[in-house]
Amino acid sequence: MKIKVGFGFDVHRLVRGRELWLGGIKLEHEYGLLGHSDADVLIHAICDALLGAANMRDIGFHFPDTSEEFENIDSKVLLEKSVALIATKGFHVGNVDATVCAERPKLKNYIPEMQKTLASVMGIDEEDVSIKATTTEKLGFTGREEGISAYATVLIEKADVS
Repeated sequence: MKIKVGFGFDVHRLVRGRELWLGGIKLEHEYGLLGHSDADVLIHAICDALLGAANMRDIGFHFPDTSEEFENIDSKVLLEKSVALIATKGFHVGNVDATVCAERPKLKNYIPEMQKTLASVMGIDEEDVSIKATTTEKLGFTGREEGISAYATVLIEKADVS
């Protein structure tokens, strides 16, 4: 078995008049994330980690924010496509470990639904999707509630073909 590890990071600005999507689910909040797609920072970080682990560049390379095809797209579609891309090299997702940095809303009650949603999209067990939430103790852009960021580490696996 060949394994590879990837790391991803994403950040989006919080604005009024947008829905807040994180981990593939809609959260009730007075602000949403600004972006070309639905701006789901958690999914975008996971996509970057998967693509990076397979040495396939990044989310912006495959799904550019200049393309009308991806305007307002559900990021779960981008995650499905990222999983399909790494599969072209014989890889499948082993596990995901991610952290979302946000002052508000508090995320702990949403995490089980995020895990279920993301596991379903990636075709893996919920047990293989770890999501943690933290604040930045009111420091920086996150602490000022100007944006939300996410970090993801993934393990991808390929069966030996020898």
